[in-house]
Amino acid sequence: MFATLSDRLTATFKNLRGKGRLSESDVAATVREIRTALLEADVALPVVKEFTAAVRERALGAEVSGALNPAQQIVKIVNEELVSVLGGQTRRIRFAKNPPTVIMLAGLQGAGKTTLAGKLALSLRGDGHTPLLVAADLQRPNAVTQLQVVGERAGAPVFAPEKGNQGSDPDASTSGDPVRVARDGVAEATARQHDVVIIDTAGRLGIDEVLMRQAGDIREAVQPDEVLFVIDAMIGQDAVNTAHAFLEGVDFTGVVLTKLDGDARGGAALSVATVTGRPIMFASTGEKLEDFEVFHPDRMASRILDMGDVMTLIEQAEKAFDADQAQKMARKFVEEEEFTFDDFLAQMQAVKQMGSLKKMLGMMPGMAQMKEQLDNIDEREFDRVEAMVQSMTPYERQHPKVINGSRRARIARGSGRSVSDVNELLTRLTEAQKMMKQMRRGMGGIPGMGNMPGMGGGKGRSKPPQRKKGKSGNPAKRAEQERAATQKAVEARESAIGSSFGGPPAEAEQPALNQLPAGFEKFLGN
Repeated sequence: MFATLSDRLTATFKNLRGKGRLSESDVAATVREIRTALLEADVALPVVKEFTAAVRERALGAEVSGALNPAQQIVKIVNEELVSVLGGQTRRIRFAKNPPTVIMLAGLQGAGKTTLAGKLALSLRGDGHTPLLVAADLQRPNAVTQLQVVGERAGAPVFAPEKGNQGSDPDASTSGDPVRVARDGVAEATARQHDVVIIDTAGRLGIDEVLMRQAGDIREAVQPDEVLFVIDAMIGQDAVNTAHAFLEGVDFTGVVLTKLDGDARGGAALSVATVTGRPIMFASTGEKLEDFEVFHPDRMASRILDMGDVMTLIEQAEKAFDADQAQKMARKFVEEEEFTFDDFLAQMQAVKQMGSLKKMLGMMPGMAQMKEQLDNIDEREFDRVEAMVQSMTPYERQHPKVINGSRRARIARGSGRSVSDVNELLTRLTEAQKMMKQMRRGMGGIPGMGNMPGMGGGKGRSKPPQRKKGKSGNPAKRAEQERAATQKAVEARESAIGSSFGGPPAEAEQPALNQLPAGFEKFLGN
């Protein structure tokens, strides 16, 4: 979504690197480039003016002129102002003191309200809530049926007493009353002890009086705790007018951005919070029900500036990785047990549960500079590897060394792969086993770690370091010798770890910080 804006801002900041001092003309040129980048991203003009004015004022102030690295300070200022434009703080649902909490969805037709209702229900179920979906969109053809299908996939019941418009004419009259359906839905939730009600309302292709009157009537009838304005992040400058109209007609409490996985320029996301004064609460990032996340302004600003979103990546990993499996792997590491194909398969399946590999790598800092490689990632490689492992017998997975030529041929036939693919998989497992052994040796050599249980040291209290022969009797000189020895040991361990990936690169051949992690080249298409 923000690829073009991210590229322009990154290129702008590159021009500042290496400058020990920024002149007023440097600041003016930088602000001019930022303004151009924002306008090209379809950000509303009032937002652009406010943003660039704040950056200019801070950039010409003491916090930049007195900084050791002015370029980094400029990036820090832009990041902080972006966070402010996006809403400042994370805003979550405010639940009612007396259930059920009523959440009403409002927005134009095509913004994705019905699918979002299912995504929100699935997310709430994961947090221990019991949501009920209410089909109050009786205008759009088959909207009720769609909500029932989405609700079934999300595992949430749907209250749908009316069938709604079953024809192909979106303006056809309906026999149902959406206001009554919404009111009865809340009563049904209370009777069946659902603690959250999500009301899906009708939309229009454009803003009109009928739409606003109906949405206002539903709000007045059910008195919702949250009114979420669902907006398509790809509509560009028109987002401002649409948001203003719904703010006046419905008075929403929060915003949900949909289709953030699209290739539009993303101006809606950078405009709607500022022009309405209402926070962006959620973001829909894909077509699957799981592609839904809480909107964190600071994390989104980091993504735009190509600084990554490690916190979201960690949260997704915590959800995907089983705690018992993690403890099992930790025990294997400590007790120096062999890493097997069963472990390999479990880790790979956990990574798949985290979602798209392309999205995960995109959350790493600096990855915006590798868009071409990310676009060429073939995520089907996971399935190919899994097929080969599944074609092995349980004994072969636990004892990969027994896999001889005939067994490799059988595994290749069973998985639909070639023998060379099986050979490559075995080589990758061997490299992983070597790397784990080297990591154990390296951890055993870290000062203060040697006497920890399982780290290779003895039990009991650590002994004071012995003075070795050949060291100077001068305390200052001896300290310098010890620092040099420690640095040499660290370099040796890094060299050992690097060798497991094909040998440590020479100094002139050091990989860039944004290079794909070792082993991921397998996922790149030809």
